[in-house]
Amino acid sequence: MSFIEMKNICKKYAGADKNSVTDFSLSVEEGEFIAFVGPSGCGKTTILRMIAGFEDATNGVIEVQGER
Repeated sequence: MSFIEMKNICKKYAGADKNSVTDFSLSVEEGEFIAFVGPSGCGKTTILRMIAGFEDATNGVIEVQGER
């Protein structure tokens, strides 16, 4: 079991024409270090906010230590 598991995550904000995050999947084991890199507007902060629980995913599953 992964420490953080994100499966097919999509995020679309109300009133937006397109998704901020589309079909994102990630598996992080306990003790691993990861970094999100990419151009401005690619969804890095949105993904971190979903992991932290500040934002809900429009579609997909986010599990931390096996719990949704």
